[in-house]
Amino acid sequence: MKQTRFLSLCLVLVLIGTTLQAQQTLQYPETRRDTIVDNYFGTMVPAPYRWMEDQNSKEVESWVEAENKVAFGYLEKIPVRDWINKRITKVWNYEKVSVPERYAGELFYSKNSGLQNQSPIYVQKTLSGEPSMILDPNKLSPDGSIALLGYEPSPDGKILGYGLSQGGSDWREFHFRDLATSSDLADTIKWMRFSGISWTNDSKGFFYSRFPAPKEGQALMSAANGQMFCYHKLGTPQSEDKVFYDLKDLPGWYVGGGVSEDGRYVLIYLSKGTDPNNKLYYIDLKDPMNPDLSSPVKPLFEKDDAEYAPLGNVGTTVYMQTSLSAPDRRIVSFDIANSDPGNWKSVVPESKNVIEQSLLAGGKVVVRYLVDAKSEVDLFALDGKSEGELKLPGLGTAGLSGRNDTPEIFYAFTSFLYPTTVFRYDMKTGKSEPFQPPHVDFDPSQYETIQVFYNSKDGTRIPMFITMKKGTKLDGQNPTLLYAYGGFDISITPGFSPTLPAWLEMGGIYAVPNLRGGGEYGEAWHRAGMFEKKQNVFDDFIGAAEYLIKEKYTSTPKLGIEGYSNGGLLVGAVETQRPDLYGACYGGAGVMDMLRYQKFSAGVGWVPEYGSSDDSTQFQYLIKYSPVQNIKPGTCYPPTIVTTADHDDRVVPSHSYKFIATMQHDQACNNPVIIRVETKTSHNYMPTDKRIAQAADVLAFMAYNLGIKEAPKGE
Repeated sequence: MKQTRFLSLCLVLVLIGTTLQAQQTLQYPETRRDTIVDNYFGTMVPAPYRWMEDQNSKEVESWVEAENKVAFGYLEKIPVRDWINKRITKVWNYEKVSVPERYAGELFYSKNSGLQNQSPIYVQKTLSGEPSMILDPNKLSPDGSIALLGYEPSPDGKILGYGLSQGGSDWREFHFRDLATSSDLADTIKWMRFSGISWTNDSKGFFYSRFPAPKEGQALMSAANGQMFCYHKLGTPQSEDKVFYDLKDLPGWYVGGGVSEDGRYVLIYLSKGTDPNNKLYYIDLKDPMNPDLSSPVKPLFEKDDAEYAPLGNVGTTVYMQTSLSAPDRRIVSFDIANSDPGNWKSVVPESKNVIEQSLLAGGKVVVRYLVDAKSEVDLFALDGKSEGELKLPGLGTAGLSGRNDTPEIFYAFTSFLYPTTVFRYDMKTGKSEPFQPPHVDFDPSQYETIQVFYNSKDGTRIPMFITMKKGTKLDGQNPTLLYAYGGFDISITPGFSPTLPAWLEMGGIYAVPNLRGGGEYGEAWHRAGMFEKKQNVFDDFIGAAEYLIKEKYTSTPKLGIEGYSNGGLLVGAVETQRPDLYGACYGGAGVMDMLRYQKFSAGVGWVPEYGSSDDSTQFQYLIKYSPVQNIKPGTCYPPTIVTTADHDDRVVPSHSYKFIATMQHDQACNNPVIIRVETKTSHNYMPTDKRIAQAADVLAFMAYNLGIKEAPKGE
């Protein structure tokens, strides 16, 4: 008995020693604190790290270098880090193709051989033909710092327009390649952002959106105001481009548009930031092969009271997806000269399931529904008659592409355990065939994905996907990652990630709840997580964590939470509200300072989602959850890792800097709080090698702090 007690005591001491070793105090850089205090309608709010907003500052640069040294010093000591990196690299190394699109009868698509930093663009004359590479972005810069962000072949298939960005910034510059000679034309289109190009059918020019040139050195921080909708004729300087719309008097508004498939019309969209409602205008180009650019811009819908999203036209009949009198969307048709809603014809009425995507393809209306956050695809005749279902490989997510003059649909399908695979659906035979299917080093048969439902704080029923090994024992001891987003009408549906197999093979569980603020159940679901109702999103996420603990999937020391961008805000908010609930936290490029986000870059466009501290009423609810302002001194926060990028001009990195500096200052225990800042990358772009390195580091941090100390046996 005494020997047993002695051995138990030794075991306890070993465990205490291990814990202390894991939670050793890190020496964070000395971080200067200012005495700046902002007055918001009588409420005084300290802003000690305002200096971090200057991305050109040498002091900020030095601070980032010092923080990276601390972060990488910590990460290098994690035992499972090397195994995770190698395993993710091995799984990642498979061919990946994008959904092909037809131009002049030929297939254009991008393909990555596996570990290429960027995906080259290919053209293929027939389905069984030999692909030919027409642009390799990996040759643009050795380190992948020059990013290929979008491409658009001309309708005759002879010219490729392609957008380049330094470090993946939202700013892109379009260039044009003659595919017969493989040489670039002299045309260069600058200061594009949140826009591609849309060719006229004569292939002699295109429409696009641009912003005014920012002040020297301010490109990554300047607010996205004054967008213009323009036309460029090949062979002429950009200074001669015709401007059809200039939003200099509408700050926070965006304008964009495109040419109809038949080349007859230009449809122009105006929207207030990220608000899903829009205004709609059109230009009648009359002759597709000799477009009349002097034709006036005419209104279709000017009330900005709903979503107006044309699918295309057949002659003068326009087919359109709309939320007018249908929050979950419907498809209607109307004559372009008589667009009043009283003259609409119903094609696909609103149903209990949300329409997430629709298109005209092969003379049919193709509709992708969301059914409890899973895709279902139905086909309809132009008069609305049902023509059956496009059977998908399973429960997951589909993305569609097609042309109205071609009897086929290309679609990508994916799920948590199903790597993204492209299929071609033949409308004549009703059969799907894979297009260059992937071959991944992962056996999904050992795992399963289930969907559960739980109640949030106010009783709202929330769905959640849970992926884990079959037969997992629910004893509260399973390391679990809980990921969510919850905003901007964006639906988080099942999808494969090369990082997931490594987590599952280490015995982990992966859970994804569909929070309010997203689009999973239509606009009402979205609006239930906006403005003053944003707390619903956080309550939904906290409810997911409590459900997983209550049902013994995991426990607090084993539960990690993750989110990126708006999801990074989510992590910051729930971590500061319930630091007792999680074992580790990861916030990627989060919107952490809700009182100043609107002053930088794309932030001005998010005011219709969040509200603004410039408004006295909206300030009152923003201050209650803004992560930076809600970190409390004397609180023990969970182990926390934050990532950002130096060229992120979507969510500027000062959000992450201020959050980490504040938490390091106020942290009341030895739990690590680190920031990993990547260089020459941005919000949505990283070359493959850096993506793998960051993903492995984040997963290693989470795994280690959730109790995984060694690699799976036999690996």
